[in-house]
Amino acid sequence: MITLYGIPNCDSVKKARTWLDQAGLSYQFHDFKKAGLDRATITSWLKQVPWETLVNKKGTTWRGLPDDKKAATVDAASATALMLENTSVIKRPVLCMNQQVLVGFDADLYKKTFKA
Repeated sequence: MITLYGIPNCDSVKKARTWLDQAGLSYQFHDFKKAGLDRATITSWLKQVPWETLVNKKGTTWRGLPDDKKAATVDAASATALMLENTSVIKRPVLCMNQQVLVGFDADLYKKTFKA
């Protein structure tokens, strides 16, 4: 089963959803703004990708954080706390399938992953 995490109005999430739809792949969309995220989900992602990949330091949410909050994000534990507190800091989308986690949308990577 494929689960795509993100928020509906994010351009990268829209691109990923369109790509999956055009490839004829069924997936579950998890809007983490509405449905939230739990520690177990983030922890499972962190087993596959480093926290530096999940925390979007280029986004407006990160840039808007107080400097002390940014400085305190130094490892997986502190990044998890930040992501639970503010899901908008997560790089989107996060696609999960068979214990594999893809962060961000990359059409070539999706093609390779789904052999499409």
